[in-house]
Amino acid sequence: MDQAQTIETKAGRAGALAGLSLSILLSSLGTSIANVALPTLGEAFSATFQQVQWVVLAYLLASTVLIAGIGRLGDLFGRRRLLLAGLALFSLASLLCGLSSSLPVLIAARAVQGAGAAAMMALAMAFVSETVPKERIGSVMGLFGTTSAVGTALGPSLGGLLITGFGWPAVFLVAVPFGLLTFALVWRSLPADRTPATQARFDLAGAGLLAAALTAYALAMTIGKGRLGLLNVTLIALSLAGAALFVLRQKTAASPLIRPAAFRRQSFPASLAANLLVATVIMVTLVVGPFYLSRTLGLGPAAVGFVLATGPLVSVFSGVLAGRLVDRFGAAPMVLAGLATMAAGAAGLPVFSALFGLPGYIAAIAVLTPGYQLFQAANNAGVMMGVPPDERGITSGLLNLSRNLGLITGASLMGAVFTAAVGTADVASANGTAVASGMHVTFTVAALLILSALALMTAGSRRRAA
Repeated sequence: MDQAQTIETKAGRAGALAGLSLSILLSSLGTSIANVALPTLGEAFSATFQQVQWVVLAYLLASTVLIAGIGRLGDLFGRRRLLLAGLALFSLASLLCGLSSSLPVLIAARAVQGAGAAAMMALAMAFVSETVPKERIGSVMGLFGTTSAVGTALGPSLGGLLITGFGWPAVFLVAVPFGLLTFALVWRSLPADRTPATQARFDLAGAGLLAAALTAYALAMTIGKGRLGLLNVTLIALSLAGAALFVLRQKTAASPLIRPAAFRRQSFPASLAANLLVATVIMVTLVVGPFYLSRTLGLGPAAVGFVLATGPLVSVFSGVLAGRLVDRFGAAPMVLAGLATMAAGAAGLPVFSALFGLPGYIAAIAVLTPGYQLFQAANNAGVMMGVPPDERGITSGLLNLSRNLGLITGASLMGAVFTAAVGTADVASANGTAVASGMHVTFTVAALLILSALALMTAGSRRRAA
């Protein structure tokens, strides 16, 4: 009897799904809730924005760098115990964040919190095949997309309320009781890890090379405010060198972190590449949207925040439906349908905004977001369905890694495209017409990226059919 058969009762499956969903929600909330606290943290610690932004970057960097390695550790030594360790680490680090007396301590605690979040993101998805029947995997992936969107949407509003009522420590302390609740649900509902049949060892050297390459890339994308300076070029070169050494290591290691055969599975490389491109585009709405809404449409901060919440709110209502469509029609056609819908939304956003103003902008986002949810549910389900049990952790980690790299790349490169198209480095003071022009160019590039992802996945579908 395999682990998929050990969760036999409806209550057990409900508890397991609740614990896994909360793991994903908390990891998403960990990013979004901290952003709203940056101005307050700057005042509290008498720090510049460049200094306090590391409160966000430390979390993102740690989760990105560690997520693949933690996924593999879960495959080798037990996903349940690694997920519980991640939840405990996340909860403890959240407490330390709230009790921090200096900015360096807070940044260090946020890095530890990001490490816990890496385990939560990588391993929650890996449990899906062991929790529900194959014909319901799409629905669960849609549910996970919804909970991730809830965490993203809830962060700014909840963070603002907590800061106003209790001060900035509450932004981090609020995660502690929910982390402990999630720990209890996972402990009670998920089956105990069985002794792994394999005697494979963890590829520490490979994990170190991958972490070094990812760290160099992430730093290259996050420093310099999108400008390509000498330091950025040096870091990119180091990242490429580290990636090349990692590939060589995986070809020669007795127990590689990522088996080279995994990339020969049908459509797996294309799925990762498409995931990265899609995440890059999703970041555009967060990078470009505030400037367009404020400078071109003249909205105030509160109204801008409300409009930016449209995407996550639409995700909340479309995620479960997207998962059901995947279960009904299959992952492959729904991947293509999701990408086609996203392309229509990205290409239509500047057109509809120019014709109808704010209603046109919101309408395009209402097209783009369900397309994203459909792609995510279908792509994740399609990848995870065909994965051997002893590779589910690393595969889930790679999916999350490609998404994180897309978000980082989108914030940097697409931000640079937007700045160049506006025609001035100080976008905040640019006139509305220049910002509108920059938005038009940036979303045209975004639509082309989505069409590239669509071409990749279409080619993969044809190869499977042949």
